[in-house]
Amino acid sequence: MEVLREHGEEEEEEKKVFVVSNELQDLEEKLSKIQVHIPNTIVFLQTGLTHLNLTIEFDWSSIDTSQLPASYKTNSAKEQMLLQLADNFHRQYAHLCPDRQPLFLHPLNECGVEKFVSTTVRPTLQPYPELYNWDGCAQFVSDYLSMEPLSSPITPPSYLPSPTTILKYQRGDCFGFSVLLCSLLIGAGYDAYCVNGYATREICMMDETREVCPLLEKSKEVRKPVKEKIKKYAVKPPRDLRSKFELQQVAKKEANTEAAQKKKQKEEEERVMEAEKPKPDPLYGLRVHAWVLVLSGKREVPESFFINPFTAHSYSTTDDHFLGIESIWNHKNYWVNMQDCWNGCKDLTFDLGDPVRWEFMLLGTDKPLLLLPEEEEEELADEDLDDFVSFLSKSFSLPSAEFETRCPQGKKVIQYKNAKLEKWAPYLNSNGLVKRLTVYEDPECIRVLEVKEWFENREDMMNMRELNKKTEVTTEYFSPGHIQGLKAHAYKTMEPETERTMEFYSETRVDGLQKRVENAKEMTEYFEGRSDFLHYRHTMFGKRTKRAQKLLVNTELNARPIVQIKEQFHRNPEKPADEDVAERIFMILEERIMLTYHCKDDYITASKKEFIKQKDVDNKGNKIIMTSDMCISYQVGSFVKNKKLLHLYEMMLKLMEAEKQLRHQVWESETEVLEILKIREEEAAASRLTVSMYDTERNEKSKQQRETMERLMQEERQRQVEQDLDYLAPFLIQMGSTEKMSKWQALRLKEDCLSDFKHRLIDKANLIQARFEKETQELQKKQQWYQQNQLSMTLEDEDAYLTYCSDAMFRIRILEIRLNRHKEMAPQKYIELEEKLCKDPRLAEYLKFNV
Repeated sequence: MEVLREHGEEEEEEKKVFVVSNELQDLEEKLSKIQVHIPNTIVFLQTGLTHLNLTIEFDWSSIDTSQLPASYKTNSAKEQMLLQLADNFHRQYAHLCPDRQPLFLHPLNECGVEKFVSTTVRPTLQPYPELYNWDGCAQFVSDYLSMEPLSSPITPPSYLPSPTTILKYQRGDCFGFSVLLCSLLIGAGYDAYCVNGYATREICMMDETREVCPLLEKSKEVRKPVKEKIKKYAVKPPRDLRSKFELQQVAKKEANTEAAQKKKQKEEEERVMEAEKPKPDPLYGLRVHAWVLVLSGKREVPESFFINPFTAHSYSTTDDHFLGIESIWNHKNYWVNMQDCWNGCKDLTFDLGDPVRWEFMLLGTDKPLLLLPEEEEEELADEDLDDFVSFLSKSFSLPSAEFETRCPQGKKVIQYKNAKLEKWAPYLNSNGLVKRLTVYEDPECIRVLEVKEWFENREDMMNMRELNKKTEVTTEYFSPGHIQGLKAHAYKTMEPETERTMEFYSETRVDGLQKRVENAKEMTEYFEGRSDFLHYRHTMFGKRTKRAQKLLVNTELNARPIVQIKEQFHRNPEKPADEDVAERIFMILEERIMLTYHCKDDYITASKKEFIKQKDVDNKGNKIIMTSDMCISYQVGSFVKNKKLLHLYEMMLKLMEAEKQLRHQVWESETEVLEILKIREEEAAASRLTVSMYDTERNEKSKQQRETMERLMQEERQRQVEQDLDYLAPFLIQMGSTEKMSKWQALRLKEDCLSDFKHRLIDKANLIQARFEKETQELQKKQQWYQQNQLSMTLEDEDAYLTYCSDAMFRIRILEIRLNRHKEMAPQKYIELEEKLCKDPRLAEYLKFNV
């Protein structure tokens, strides 16, 4: 009976295979249609912000601790010894420094157990390139966690959850932020420490409404004034005959006006600064805050600096926002600051090997290696190895799905001065939007000035879009790989023959086009890296005729009439200067061609030629011969002979052919613009996202291959289990004693086993057949319903119907294949079981005459 039950369970699993796969498909479709509405858990007051308003308070005492390891709920012997040392250290410190605040040594963890703070720091190197540098680690912690203010702004917290719990619930106070960031930094090789100290109200409350958004800060380049070279033989300027007295009076008046304007501007700036100045903080110097200290030395850090884990901003150790330090710690030791902080952190020395300035708790090797002699470094090699082993055992993991989420529930909003920054997780938005910066004109953030959006994983390679509300100009930026080699596109409207600027990746184009500027009357193109040294082309257009305006088809006959084409070329060193064209202008309407050559060395003028085109024949049909009046030339240097008329005639013919080709190239440029606009409209409407082949969760093809491999492995394991099963056990139990068995009993045992197996094979085939008929009937009903309601159906209903039919046909086809496969394999399985029974040692001796 056990065999029957096990085989019955196998049948149930086979019945559920298709149900599970269908449920997964339905679940994925439904999840893709679900829009996540992020609740505003933290509300920032835009003006006069003095505190944070939390709409939902998180209760750390209610978290589930059943899945946490036993080390979180109890203390080992070494941890008990550390706690005793910490108590002893704290008593001595309180006795020697009675005026200072109590030390933050052993708060409660999430399980209500006291833990020494150094054991909470768990150095971990995560397998993500973004978390290898300090700025990436700080930005991840800032984005991933939600900020919680301290219950008391002037005292450290009484509890400190572990980094694992902080990552799980994506929230924490400044101490939780600092411990997690310090763990990541130490794991990445930095000499990082958690700091318990005092900071300003803006730092403690994460108030950035008076800070300029980092995305708006531009590097200020100091330009040195360029001194003009005094030419020895320069032409003297004309004599100034104006009255000096009148000039002095005008200059004096302008100076007074400028001074008044500067004074008014300065007063206005002072008034704005006074209005934006925060109110005096009654708790200034008393607000407790935790941040991270990174010392110089490791990872080629040239200078020590602070990191505020709330905002991921770095600060100098002398910054005015940090008002004092009580203690610091890492995963090895704990130090108390013995220096005076009357001037904030400006005068502090961070030499942790100096026991006068920093009182350490544990005797060890936690001095900066730069201050240790070489002999001591060698002695510490074995101990460092032990520390590394303990470091590996205490690390925590961060799943890729949680890392990609980045922000709590996939979205985060940060309010800056006259700006708002929104962040989203990759693939959360269907158009690939991951970041949006909205810039306002007023401090109340009402009038929008500019909107910048950043995108990722878009199929059209667009990575950024800017919209200027004043000029109504939209600028789109693209990564390399666009189908048209597009780099940037600035426009007001997507209508053709309007003002726009397109930039291209010239190295990906055959013509070397770098930039194209177009409006209704002209088009300018810039090139680079061309073999013909062309770098500039400017085309002027005329007005279309009324008949041409009515034509909708874009043909060369319907193109805008060209008035003039100007081209400029770089110097070709392989040609003489007076034969190397620098500029040529084709005046289409005037039927003239003007050539300007490059300047020769030691000359200040360039050779020029002007061709006047004539018809090949006159009114009487006589062929016109080239005359000297048809070419006006200026040749630099009187010793150079003018070319013969035959050469000039051949040159004019080549230029006329070049003009014809240029007009065609200009039409091709216009056609390309129309094609790009059409492609951009289609790409904007589709907003398709790309998925990496290594992303097994989102790449459907890779996911199907993985699921197929897992299914085959599961089937192989199942077959192995079936082979190991004792198929005679249920029947032997029914017979009772089997020590002595007659030939008739052995034959009956064999027949019963084969008969039961045969019935199970038939039942399985019937089950598949019933499922096949059910799916077919449901599909037929759906098709009848569709025929009856086809006229009243919407596009969404039709899409849902087509999707259902496609899925149903797929399920029916799978069931058909499964049934045919079962019919083919069933006889073979029956024969294999019969052979096994005949070879079974328990039946072989009774069946040896009947095999």
